[in-house]
Amino acid sequence: MVLFASGDFAFNLYWQSISLYLLFFYIDVLGLPPATAGLVFMLGTLWDAIADLAAGALAERTRASYRQLIGWGALPLGLAFIVMFALPSEAAGWILLAQILFRTLYAFTNIPYSAWTTRLSAEPAVRTALTGLRMMFGAAAAALVALGLPALASVYGYAHAAAILALLGVPLMLIVAIKVPEPRRLLLRAVPSSLGSQIAALLRNRAFVTLNIAAAAGGAAAALIGQSVPYYYRYVMAYSDGGPHALAAMGVASALVLPLWTMLATRIGARVAWLAAAVVGLAGLCIFAWLPIDGTMGTLALLVVLSTAFAGFNLAAWALLPDTVDWGEARGGVRVEALAFGAFAFVQKIALALSGLTLGAVYGASGFVAGATQAPAVSATIRWLMLGGPAALIAISIAAMLAHPRRGHTPREIRPA
Repeated sequence: MVLFASGDFAFNLYWQSISLYLLFFYIDVLGLPPATAGLVFMLGTLWDAIADLAAGALAERTRASYRQLIGWGALPLGLAFIVMFALPSEAAGWILLAQILFRTLYAFTNIPYSAWTTRLSAEPAVRTALTGLRMMFGAAAAALVALGLPALASVYGYAHAAAILALLGVPLMLIVAIKVPEPRRLLLRAVPSSLGSQIAALLRNRAFVTLNIAAAAGGAAAALIGQSVPYYYRYVMAYSDGGPHALAAMGVASALVLPLWTMLATRIGARVAWLAAAVVGLAGLCIFAWLPIDGTMGTLALLVVLSTAFAGFNLAAWALLPDTVDWGEARGGVRVEALAFGAFAFVQKIALALSGLTLGAVYGASGFVAGATQAPAVSATIRWLMLGGPAALIAISIAAMLAHPRRGHTPREIRPA
């Protein structure tokens, strides 16, 4: 379990690098115009969602095992990561193609890796513990990238820094692919041959559909708060330096609370842990609504509380996802495994994109002007979008999770007779 979970350390070396520093690299290192850099990054992100769906569909249809897909893709993925940070600034088209290549290879290795969890154990408690271990390794990689990539780049340049990270990631992925077993389960029936039949099976799977709705709403709520924090500190609290400090504190709190959420979800079930996290999140938002705007320490404390709630959402979502595959097999007679993980990632990324679009649209309609002192109505819009939007989304996630058919904490209700 620990060796398998360490694969998330390798994947997050890559993912956190592009999440935290790729746009900065485009603008501040390559010198691309911000609009061009933003367009390249946005197109790459949209392709990322499509690649996740395609990777799930291919992994569902191919006879290759998940171990083989990861083993074959480890070295090409590492090389594509290096190329993405090594192209010249005048080749914007090549920069986009390099990003698309990397995101495609990432999807075609990461989706099989995520789907592999369904085969390691049928016990929900074990799957929850495994998910918690994966997230802890991912948080460790995020901390390493956040501190190490700029330091390496300042000495060796970004291309060589990327090569150093790839030298860590490629061998670790290969070790996981070679050493971790991949048990095969006896299926009730064969997997549907056509993509349409597989998608139809997923849409008939109530556990999968309700989990997607809940996870999309919870993820969008977290993104809306994270995107709002810099604006809230700068334009509502008039404390520009507080935004980065608050985001850093939220990230540290999320990493520290993961073991606690893992132990809780292992004992009471991921679904109940989700509902507990939702109560924590709604309580924090309600207190936030009554907090004075200039309450610096109180604001930071509540943001930290909210970040711990969103860590619970994320853990519970990925812990429940393998169970929805079993549920669909038991109730519908067919098993759609890899495509379920690809579709889940696709839905989550679309939800994140919509949260950013919503923030921009609301700010634009309110009369927001970047860099200027905002009118009282604009400041109120920033504050209440940051509070009301996530509260509504968390309420939607609660409704979806209450409709989720899993009630117990054992596989007996979903294991075929």
